[in-house]
Amino acid sequence: MLRKYMLFLWIAIGLASIYPFPVRAQEERQVILLTANGPITPAMAEYLDRGLGYAERELAEALIFQLDTPGGSIDLMNRMVQRIRNSQVPVVIYIAPRGAIAGSAGTVITLAGHVAAMAPETAIGAASPVGAQGEDLGETIEAKQKEILKATIRSLASRRGEQAIALAEATIEDATAASAEEALEAGLIDFIATDLDDLLVQINGFKVELSTGERTLNTVGVGMVEVAQSFIEQLLQVLTNPNVVFLLITVGVQAILIEISAPGGWVAGFIGVVCLALGTYGLGILPVNWFGLVFMVIAFVLFWLEIEAPTYGALTVAGLGSFIVGALVLFNSSSTPAFQRVSVPLVIGVAVAIGLFFMTVLTFALKAQRRPVEVGAEALIGRVGEARTDIAPRGMVQVAGELWSAEIEDGELAVRSGERVEVVGVEGLRLSIRSVVQKIG
Repeated sequence: MLRKYMLFLWIAIGLASIYPFPVRAQEERQVILLTANGPITPAMAEYLDRGLGYAERELAEALIFQLDTPGGSIDLMNRMVQRIRNSQVPVVIYIAPRGAIAGSAGTVITLAGHVAAMAPETAIGAASPVGAQGEDLGETIEAKQKEILKATIRSLASRRGEQAIALAEATIEDATAASAEEALEAGLIDFIATDLDDLLVQINGFKVELSTGERTLNTVGVGMVEVAQSFIEQLLQVLTNPNVVFLLITVGVQAILIEISAPGGWVAGFIGVVCLALGTYGLGILPVNWFGLVFMVIAFVLFWLEIEAPTYGALTVAGLGSFIVGALVLFNSSSTPAFQRVSVPLVIGVAVAIGLFFMTVLTFALKAQRRPVEVGAEALIGRVGEARTDIAPRGMVQVAGELWSAEIEDGELAVRSGERVEVVGVEGLRLSIRSVVQKIG
C-alpha cells in the first residue's frame, strides 16, 4: 500500500515540475509569445510572470500577450498590470483571435500594455466592477471601486488622448463596450492586426515608454518563440470552469461514499480525495454562493439513508431535488456572470444519473432482503453433484465443493462413481440422492 501511494506522489511531483521548454529561434533577436484564454485566474497571472521572466532573461525585443478573456478578479488584474508596467521588455497586448474579447478586467490589462492591438471582429469594454461573488456592489462601495478604476484607466490611457480616456471611463461607469474599429478610432488601442505576422509588421518602429526610458521596437526579421502554459497552469485554468468543478465535487463525494460503504479498498477513496481537493480549489476561485453546499450535502445524506434504510425511492427523489437546487444555488446565483455559471442541462443530467444509480443499488438491496436465507444443509436440496464412490445404497458424493455421505433414494438403482446426482433430501449429515443419469467425463 505504501509503495502505491509513493508511486502516486512521485508521479504528482513529476507532473508539477513539467514546464514546456520553448524552442529557441536561430535568430539572435526574439519576440516571445504567450497565449491566454479564459477568465483571469491565479494560473494566468503566474503564466504571465513566468513569460515575462523568460523574456527579460533572453533580452527579447518584445513580449506579445495574446488575450481572450471575459474578465476576472480586480486583485489579480492589479497584479498583472503592475507586472506589465514594471517589465524591462515591451509588452504588446493583442486581443485575438477573431471573436475574442477583452471584457471587464481584460480592458484594464489591455491598456496597461506598452502596445495595445486587436484583431478584427473583437471587442473590448464592459468593465463595471462587481463583488467577489459576482454580486452587485452597494452604492458606496461601487462608487469607490469605480473611481479607483477610472483613476487607473486615466493613468494608463493618458498618452492616448481625451477621446480614448472618455471611452475608457465609459467602459467602467456605464459598462460600455467597443469594437476593434471603434476602439482604434477613439485611440483606445494602437493597431488592428489580422494576425501575428501583420502585428509584427505594424509595430515595427513604434516607440514605447518603459520604466527605463523610451524604446523603439525593431521587429523586422525577429524570431517568434512561443512559451506555452505548463501542465499545472493548464490544469488550474481548467478548474475555473464551473462545469468541471461541479463534476469534480459530485464524483468526489460519490467516490467517498463508495469507500465508506465498502472499506478496505483505496482506489475509490484516493479518487474521491483528489477530486474534492481539485474541486475545492475551483470553488475558491469561482464566484459561488456557499449556501448551495448545504443543499448538496443534504442530498448526499438522503442518498446514503436510502441505501441504509430503504424507503422505496422517497429519499432518492427528495435527494435529487435537493441536489439540483444546491448546484444551481452554488453556481448560478442571479448576480453570477453568465460565463461562470454551470450548465443547467448538465446538472439535471448528472442528477438523473445519480438517481438511477441509487435506485439500482436500492433494487438489489431490496431483492437481497426478500431472498430466503440459504445456509446449512437444507440449502443443498436440488443441488447437483458428482458421485465419488459407487453408491449401493450408500457412498460419498461431492456437492457444493464438499464431500458428503449419501444414500440412494428409495427405489433407485445403484449409482456408479463419476455419475451426476441430485440432492432430494437431507437426513442429519447424510444426503438423500438420485441419479441424473448423465455421466461426467
